[in-house]
Amino acid sequence: MAADLESIEAAINRVSNLPRPATSQVIVNEIELLMGDRSIDAIYRDLVIPDRTRSYEIGFVAFNPYIDVIYTLLGFELKISRRRLLCPDLATARYLSVFARLRCEKVAVPYDITRISRIADELESSWRRMSLLVDRLTAGRSARLKSNVLKALTEKAKLRIEESGSGAKFPHFRAPRSRRSK
Repeated sequence: MAADLESIEAAINRVSNLPRPATSQVIVNEIELLMGDRSIDAIYRDLVIPDRTRSYEIGFVAFNPYIDVIYTLLGFELKISRRRLLCPDLATARYLSVFARLRCEKVAVPYDITRISRIADELESSWRRMSLLVDRLTAGRSARLKSNVLKALTEKAKLRIEESGSGAKFPHFRAPRSRRSK
């Protein structure tokens, strides 16, 4: 934790000591450097894609959507602006909400439901960390710069997630020994 604060302070000093005010691209590069392997796209690439997954289609998401997880009598729903997506449990709704904030249209969801909650925790922590770094590195600057930095970070993460792929529509299973072709 102390090392994180020191690295954030060092990044703020690097950004503020430039001869001209830092551009959005400089701030984006600093945030990506600070996030490292704890960025959303790195977590997705390292923890989700290598395992058995199923594809989930979120659909088109407009920029800066209103996202909420709703508990109904039939289970959980993820509300994205005016649309509602049915989710089997709270962990899946939390998991998908992070990707909806990034405006991803298709993502891979781990097939093992016991892992989704832990991955959702890490994804939400990464989102909060990225938001706090944007706030911290753009403090005292215009709201437009802050918006541009956040938009650039989400676009880069979205592109990297799309490159990683969204998994198969249905997970692949090995047939039982008695049914395997010989």
